[in-house]
Amino acid sequence: MSGKTKGQVKATVIKAADPVISAPVKKSDAPSQVTVEEAVNAGDWIEPPMMLEGLKNMVTESSILPQCIRAYKNNIAGFGIGIRYTVDQEETPEMKTEFDAITEVVELLNVDQDTKQVFENIVEARETYGIAYLEVIRNLDKEVQQIEFIKDTPSVRKSRPMEPYVEIPYFHHGKETKRRKKFRKYKQEICGRTVYFKEFGDPRIMDLRDGRYVPEGAGLELRYQANEILEFAIGPQPYGEIRWIGQILGVDGSRMAEGLNNNYFYNGRHTPLMIMIRNGTLTDDSYSHLKEYMNDIKGENGQHGFLLLETESVDGRSDFDDDKKPEIEVKDLASILQKDELFQEYLDNNRKRVQSAFLLPDLYVGYTTDFNRATAQTAQEVTEQQVFQPERTSLAWVINNKLLNCYRFQYVEAYFLAPDISNPDDMYKLLNVTNNAGGITPNMAKEVICDALGRTCEPYTDEWGDVPLTIWKDKAAQTDISGLMGQLTKQIEKAQGKNEPDQVVAVMKEVKKLLAKIQKQEENHAA
Repeated sequence: MSGKTKGQVKATVIKAADPVISAPVKKSDAPSQVTVEEAVNAGDWIEPPMMLEGLKNMVTESSILPQCIRAYKNNIAGFGIGIRYTVDQEETPEMKTEFDAITEVVELLNVDQDTKQVFENIVEARETYGIAYLEVIRNLDKEVQQIEFIKDTPSVRKSRPMEPYVEIPYFHHGKETKRRKKFRKYKQEICGRTVYFKEFGDPRIMDLRDGRYVPEGAGLELRYQANEILEFAIGPQPYGEIRWIGQILGVDGSRMAEGLNNNYFYNGRHTPLMIMIRNGTLTDDSYSHLKEYMNDIKGENGQHGFLLLETESVDGRSDFDDDKKPEIEVKDLASILQKDELFQEYLDNNRKRVQSAFLLPDLYVGYTTDFNRATAQTAQEVTEQQVFQPERTSLAWVINNKLLNCYRFQYVEAYFLAPDISNPDDMYKLLNVTNNAGGITPNMAKEVICDALGRTCEPYTDEWGDVPLTIWKDKAAQTDISGLMGQLTKQIEKAQGKNEPDQVVAVMKEVKKLLAKIQKQEENHAA
């Protein structure tokens, strides 16, 4: 506009400069999606699609990821590793020998900590980085003797599957089969030192110093022979993929929101009031007193005190006109102060989305305000069936079919223990209905009670232990009626021999007829 009128207001939209977003997850020099063809063109070694250290930083600074990962860690492997038979038959000496052997092997896989803690660490690393590694050490008989969790997951790199195909033995139900497979190489770089590993199951000898395979027929000192790496990855990608990959922006946004709220306490505006003076100004003494008052108002120093403000006119005259007397006004600014954290709804929505990525209800991450017994039981049952049980089965398969496959166990297997999530009310209803239908035996009832109490009980060896209670009661009733009839027949014969009154004998005969009728009805009912 060429001219401006007095009092005109002009509004201008000022845009902020494009900010530099510093996310904790940064892409590496390699392409974001590494395919086998790209890996071949770029070299033998494959780089992760993102910096794995950034994922660890995001977990550390998140307010929900540690709880989700801890829930996976505790519920998948935290209940321990058990041993059981894979066949349903009476125990034989061969079965007992295998049971003792696998128990000893599992217990001695790691002597620094419980074996189940090793797998807890694997679960935690896998949920943090998308992949976890286990160093496997064999004895001279090529049997798995020891496992060690590789703590520094981001320091491990892998190659593409490399030629040639290698034939390896695989044992299934005691029978040996042959499989051909291309194996990878692994290397770990820490502080300028590089150590090479071969993939689990690779029968060739590798030099841990340079990753070269020793020619067939040549030897290498044991101290220079590379150990094996067994990887646990989520998904088919070379370095796996975290479950919360779709929530990275939300997790990073929640971190920045928490930082903004925390920054308020250092750099936020905390001015509680404003003193306005019209037609005058504070004297130097009043200004000094006001500063001292604000500094000393804490605690007992501020009790029973008062504040006196003196003013002087703007032009320094002492004879104020009535319409130009200085006015002092105190404005309360407490209403514009931030009273609570910002972005509460945003933070809560991000938390729920992260839990959804893990398929975890609030019960498993510490939010239990909206739960009662029924909803908690349902949430636990669904999560066990949909999340934890499949994960336990997957890890147990790796133990039995990879780690322990060289032992050729036929009758036993290792498995991860699970919590007892049975509902006592449902169990009572089930037993009650089954018992009314005549399907509960004393041994079955004893087994249920022993499981509930956590005890080991021996079954009843007598015949009645495996007979349903209702049938046994019917047999007992029939036995009692037959006994009563026999006793009554003897009493009748005895009464007739002593010439007892006819009325007494008649009554006893009628009772005998009634018992015979009841016994016949019971026999027809049983048939």
